Amino acid sequence: MKTAVFSTRRYDKSLLAQANSEAGHELVFLQDRLTRDTAALAAGCAAVCVFVNDNVDAEVLSLLAAQGTRLVATRSTGYNHVDAGAAARLGIEVVRVTDYSPHSVAEFAVGLLLAVNRKIARASVRTREGNFELDGLMGFDLHGKTVGVVGTGKIGTIFARIMRGFGCTVLGHDPYPNPVFAAIGGRYVAAEELMARSDVISLHCPLTEDTRHIVNAQTLAGAKRGAILVNTSRGGLVDTEAAIQALKTAQLGGLAIDVYEQEASLFFQDLSSTIITDDVIQRLVSFPNVIVTGHQAFFTEEAIGQIMQTTIASISAFEQGAALVHRIPAAEPTRQPQPGHEK
Repeated sequence: MKTAVFSTRRYDKSLLAQANSEAGHELVFLQDRLTRDTAALAAGCAAVCVFVNDNVDAEVLSLLAAQGTRLVATRSTGYNHVDAGAAARLGIEVVRVTDYSPHSVAEFAVGLLLAVNRKIARASVRTREGNFELDGLMGFDLHGKTVGVVGTGKIGTIFARIMRGFGCTVLGHDPYPNPVFAAIGGRYVAAEELMARSDVISLHCPLTEDTRHIVNAQTLAGAKRGAILVNTSRGGLVDTEAAIQALKTAQLGGLAIDVYEQEASLFFQDLSSTIITDDVIQRLVSFPNVIVTGHQAFFTEEAIGQIMQTTIASISAFEQGAALVHRIPAAEPTRQPQPGHEK
């Protein structure tokens, strides 16, 4: 089946082609993001394959439907970038990747926490310049500290398990309690208590209308002073301007993010020789206690391999008229049904 693959990078092309070797779909690889202006590139394609920063809203879906597209396959678990209701009205099926290595994101979240707490990136830059001074590099022991986990699906629970291994007390908040989280020693509390008691707060929940800016000026004001915030889920969970203000007053002791509210125009491309006009991201990276990475937490061999295999399997199932195991429901629940992945 002819499929337009948007937001393609080298690894997408090679690994998706590898996964497609037996299925034999006609894949049209496009570096462009899917937007209203690029939708025409999918003319004649029965399916489009998209990623997290592609725009799959009602307008784009209408353009795709008029060109004959009947399937949208997103190479992600989260699908807040897809208007599922509009797709259903237009007769377009939407599939996602319901599960892939949850360890990839959880382990990266731990890495970000260690990097911002122990100033690892700053230390590396210093030593490369011949500066072996320790002033300004002091962190704190994680052992004995309290870690708050917002969202206790597969990723959040694996993160919690790792933090328990560090000797941390782990608190959780989730409208859908996970018995595995409790079994490893996690304790569920109200969001306010989690913020007030946690030395580290890590976000592992999907982006919905209910969770947008779940971290904001009010919740940050109620957080334990000096806490470190880690976000490897979705940029929209955090009110970035509020986080900047909390960093300025030292209410927030550190920030480590792999996702950013306005990342669509920045991430997954090389802008090193251009002028970045996003003043918010420029302010963020100017703080010595902030680490920003470019949405790479999911980026392991195991995770990418499974993403590509699942995507090709869904395209094949659609072509054959088989059941779509990874189909996104048209009627959205309050919270997207996530197994713990927000990538």
